Parts: sequence; structure tokens; C-alpha cells
Amino acid sequence: MTRQDAPSGPAALLQLLLSLFTVGALSGLVLIWASAATGPLTTAATGPPTPAPTAPPIAAELPPFFTPSVRFWAPAIQRWAAQHRLDPRLVATVMQIESCGDPRALSRAGAQGLFQVMPYHFAPGEDPWDPDTNARRGLGFLRQMLDRANGDVRLALAAYNGGPLRLQQPEAYWPAETQRYAAWGWGIYRDAQSGRDDSPTLQDWMAAGGQRLCRQAEARLRSWPTP
Repeated sequence: MTRQDAPSGPAALLQLLLSLFTVGALSGLVLIWASAATGPLTTAATGPPTPAPTAPPIAAELPPFFTPSVRFWAPAIQRWAAQHRLDPRLVATVMQIESCGDPRALSRAGAQGLFQVMPYHFAPGEDPWDPDTNARRGLGFLRQMLDRANGDVRLALAAYNGGPLRLQQPEAYWPAETQRYAAWGWGIYRDAQSGRDDSPTLQDWMAAGGQRLCRQAEARLRSWPTP
């Protein structure tokens, strides 16, 4: 039996180059076929992950202790609360102590409508008496105050009544009206959160003058279309 000697010298180098070229060509063909079958390779994004959008608060039923003139607006309160990422019970609380649900309420200071919004909050041409417009301006401001107060409802209520300056002041420096407003609003809202069927704080507010406001609201709503 004879043995075939392995090539050497220039012939061996040529054979090695041919082998490498063949392997490289085959690898390239495999990659081209895989790309055609599965699509081009992609590189993972390197930036920070996109945060998930904040979900609006769950629509909570309004407790029965709110006055009928406020519960009249219940469907609209749920809608407005969702639009502004607010608890409907907080929206009802603000409406309760601002207007008792009277869409034509007007204060001595000039505050108007359901949420007693001052005229300078409205854009030219807006109707401050329109409930949706009034809610958009009033609750938009409440949302801002709540964000600036880091979610502190009592502090946000004080700012809603007395202006953003209250956010930087100790409570002892708030005007007496703002102190009463924050105490009533915070107390009513806590009762609503706890699921109570009654609210001692709301009864205190009614006795302190709220009854007159609510009688006015109920008379107005007798001829008002259902929201």
C-alpha cells in the first residue's frame, strides 16, 4: 500500500487559502439565508425605559350624605374627575362647600359657578357659567394645587380657597376663612373616603350657613336639565 504525501510549499499554501475561502463563503450564505428568513437583526434600545402612563383614579361612588343638589351632578362629577385624575369624592366635596351644586352661584368676591372660579381663570370668550367650562378651569386649578402639595389634600384645599401662597405658609398664618374651608373640606372628604353614610363635618358646614346655599341650589336645579 502506497501513502500519498501531504502537499508542501506553495501548493500547500494555495490549498489552505482555498479551504478558508470556501468556509467563509458558506458562512456568508448561511447568514444571508437566515436574514431573509427571519428579518434583519436589530439592536436593543439603550435609552431609559418609557414610564407607564398614570392611570386615572378608580371611579368611586358618591356617599349618600352629599346633599341632593350635589348628587344631581354625579354622572358629570365622575366624568370630570376622570379627566383631571381626581377622586370623584374630592370633586363632590369641593362642589359641596363651594356652591352646593348651584351652577349660577356667585360670591361677593366674584367667584362663579359650580366650583366658584374667579373670572381671571377663564380665557377670553369662555362662558364661566357653563358647567363643563367651569369644571375644567376649577378642577384644573385643583389638580395643579394637589400636585404642588405632593398629594396633601388639606393643603391643596387651602390653596384652592386662598391661593398658591398657602402652600408655603404654616396653617397658623392662613386667613380664618381658609382655615375653616380646609377643615370642612378635609373632614367631609375623610368621611367620604371611610365609606360613612353620614358626615358630622358636613352637618357642621350646613349649620354654619350651608343650608341657605343648598336651598338656593335646589330651587335652581328644579328647572335645570339632567347632566
